[in-house]
Amino acid sequence: MRKVAVMMGSDSDLPIVQKAMDTLASFGVPYEAHVYSAHRTPEQAKDFSQNARENGFGAIICAAGMAAHLAGAVAANTTLPVIGIPIQSKLGGMDALLSTVMMPPGIPVATVAIDGGVNAALLAIQILAVEDAELAKKLNDKRVKDAETVLAKDAALQEV
Repeated sequence: MRKVAVMMGSDSDLPIVQKAMDTLASFGVPYEAHVYSAHRTPEQAKDFSQNARENGFGAIICAAGMAAHLAGAVAANTTLPVIGIPIQSKLGGMDALLSTVMMPPGIPVATVAIDGGVNAALLAIQILAVEDAELAKKLNDKRVKDAETVLAKDAALQEV
């Protein structure tokens, strides 16, 4: 199974990124986490991105707030799928959301909700599951379980 890279622009992003890592771990997906800044460590971010495929990665999750250039900088240096997590900061995360989602043609970044660590991990898992039937089954089982949970809550409400 290919690994997922989880990158954050600052260790202050760790509480959100931890949700992504926990989700990956719950599916048995190997991951590697790094703190790389598009502005403070651009060479390290570039080097990691350019070598990610050869190093066994199948997708890259990038979390950053404010200017939130990490996902775009990474996507510019790899053809692997890059998933951006805009992190809430001074403007409620809208600054990071727009910086992450507004990429020029040819350099896509899949973007999840502000602070959307869980969905970023699930999207990375879906990408890996395209060629991994066991992982696809785990995703399907989760969807079934989630639906059952909602229906049980509805049934409990009907009994009131």
